[in-house]
Amino acid sequence: NNLGILWSQRDKIETAQTYLESAEALYNQYMKEDGNPPLDPSEHFMAEEEKLTDQERSKRFEKAYTHTLYYLAQVYQHLDMIEKAAQYCHTTLKRQLEYCGYYPVEWARNAATLSQYYLSKECFMEARHCLAAASVIFSQAGQVPSAEDDETEPDQQDLPERKAEIARCWIKYCLNLLQSARKLLEDNIGELDPDRQLELKAQRKKEEDEKEKGRKKAVLFGTSDICDSVLAMEEKVSSVYPLDFQEAREVFLVGQNYVQEAKEFFQVDGYVTDHIEIVQDHSALFKVLAFFEEDYERRCKMHKRRIDMLEPIYADLNPQYYLLIRRQLQCELADTYYEMMDLKVAIGNRLEKLDSHTVKKINSLAQFAIKYYELFLDSLRNPDKVFPEKLEEDVLRPAMVAKFHIARLYGKLITSDSKKQLENMQTSLEYYTFLVDYCEKYPDAVPAIETELELSQEMVNLLPASIERLRAKVSSFV
Repeated sequence: NNLGILWSQRDKIETAQTYLESAEALYNQYMKEDGNPPLDPSEHFMAEEEKLTDQERSKRFEKAYTHTLYYLAQVYQHLDMIEKAAQYCHTTLKRQLEYCGYYPVEWARNAATLSQYYLSKECFMEARHCLAAASVIFSQAGQVPSAEDDETEPDQQDLPERKAEIARCWIKYCLNLLQSARKLLEDNIGELDPDRQLELKAQRKKEEDEKEKGRKKAVLFGTSDICDSVLAMEEKVSSVYPLDFQEAREVFLVGQNYVQEAKEFFQVDGYVTDHIEIVQDHSALFKVLAFFEEDYERRCKMHKRRIDMLEPIYADLNPQYYLLIRRQLQCELADTYYEMMDLKVAIGNRLEKLDSHTVKKINSLAQFAIKYYELFLDSLRNPDKVFPEKLEEDVLRPAMVAKFHIARLYGKLITSDSKKQLENMQTSLEYYTFLVDYCEKYPDAVPAIETELELSQEMVNLLPASIERLRAKVSSFV
């Protein structure tokens, strides 16, 4: 173990791996062939009457082996063997609980981190188990003297921060569960597919609990009293995909509670980026909940909540220091206004005649969306205010989508003034043309925006004729 640690500190990870794997093999071979607890090295220097009991020897030997697994988990992480690292991390955490060799805060932090690996694999049951265990063990901090050689745990003053970090992992859990459910349920235009919903509900009923029980055994942490607390914690939030608004709302509310908890520590003063990420996650929770809502008016209100939480933050950010975050927020605000405008148009289509209030609302939302898309595109200009000839790869898609959406938004503006309508159509055509011309000049951009390009080409072919007809109509009135 010590040689493994030494080599890993020298960044010779493969050499460290060799030593640690041989330590693991040594433990397994010894347990298989002998099984009795071996002498502790310190016993060679003890008088006979001071020698350790078998129980104490066993404890020390198992602790040494837990360290082997702990360091192997880190080595595999360094070598990008992520799955193996997660397995070893899980076993280490399990053993630490069994042998009472852990600091509660550190253990909880590691379990919460492991949950994020399970999330990436969409193993929601395991992720929830890790988070529930993290919350339960964290609550022991400061109350239970650590069994780690009777030392007190370091970092006691960091408790509020650690608690907020675990809350952030819970937010990600709720958000990922909702987003994965959305992917399963959406049709080809991104709306909820009722047939798919019924099919998944029927399938869920049929699925037997046996599979669940089998997985459960593999992942359970801790002794029976800890297990009971963990199970109680798990019952507060589902680990199966929510399939309707009611189920989605339950997951959403748990996520929202953790948002408040995380924000208590990560406040704007001192933790700007962390605070904004948490607010963005909160906005994303509303966005995915809106997907499950069938009532368009209520859905609009959810998007309005997103605007209300994002706009004040955006307004306070200094562009000099927070350019990237401002761009993210510009795109998100523009997309949210765009989505609200689409919903208002759908509501308007159900009316026999569009009233002036609805028209005003549609135009206002469209103009706000255009404003934020334009702000994003302006942020890409150089100091002389010139738009780049060729876009960087990381902004190519967002910039093109912004151009495409602006083109569509100008086409959606409602006006009874034919001249104004003509202007809007021409502006719309300019933006569609930009997209088509850019892709002709830089064909490598095409894969990033295939759908938008196809629709833009269609509009570039159709719009000139519509513009000519309107122009003829306008000139006949003059």
